[in-house]
Amino acid sequence: MAKTEYSVYVIELSKRVFTDNRRFRAANPQFNGVLQCLYVGMTSKTPEDRFKQHKTGYRNKKGHKLSSNIVEKYGMYLRPSLYNHINPIKTRAEALKMEAQLALELRRMCYAVWYN
Repeated sequence: MAKTEYSVYVIELSKRVFTDNRRFRAANPQFNGVLQCLYVGMTSKTPEDRFKQHKTGYRNKKGHKLSSNIVEKYGMYLRPSLYNHINPIKTRAEALKMEAQLALELRRMCYAVWYN
């Protein structure tokens, strides 16, 4: 049986998220409006499949929502140039760590970023 691999992915969000969403704005005081608004996540699926789940408001069999409201409402497209160099990742723990590291690195570059 093949071992699960994980991916970190980046989705570009509409800049409306910055004006519409108070929590997003509060999480990104460094944002100057020049670069893009982004969502950083990690998945055991392909980034393309995960993006589709976000956009359709995916729920598991128990009815729990497993997609981000921010991506569902503001997500535009994947930004593979910001994450392809990282993938694949061997463990879930490493992927979670890399998700946070990439999000914080992008914030330091003055992107506005949301991640879990």
